[in-house]
Amino acid sequence: MRVGLLIITHGDIGQSLLDTAVAVLGTCPLQTRTLSVPMASDTEAVEAEARRHVAELDRGDGVLVLTDLFGSTPSNIACRLRADRVAVVAGTNLPMLVRVLNYPELDLPSLVEKAVSGGQDGVVCCTPSRNGGKT
Repeated sequence: MRVGLLIITHGDIGQSLLDTAVAVLGTCPLQTRTLSVPMASDTEAVEAEARRHVAELDRGDGVLVLTDLFGSTPSNIACRLRADRVAVVAGTNLPMLVRVLNYPELDLPSLVEKAVSGGQDGVVCCTPSRNGGKT
């Protein structure tokens, strides 16, 4: 069994990230669903749909929920899903998602660590330094 993955975001951000990650990797090694949260949405209906996705994705090893912006409606819905076998990480980006998909064999706590480290490590300042790149 493997951890399931649910991506809950504003609009189609989650699906776009997933499509791009799968194109980069050539595969999607985890059972994955995305859930789009429109700006004017019925949050109770979206939460019910999220719970259905979690139930479908949890095959015994839990579900990792990635969401885009902490404190936003998608994040708030995701946080209401937290349980023993459901973990939530906010601030999803492409490096985070690629890192998660590169480690499909990990358990839920380890996959959470990979998600956070992938998201953080993927943020890099690409402007040249004033001293010609020398530190």
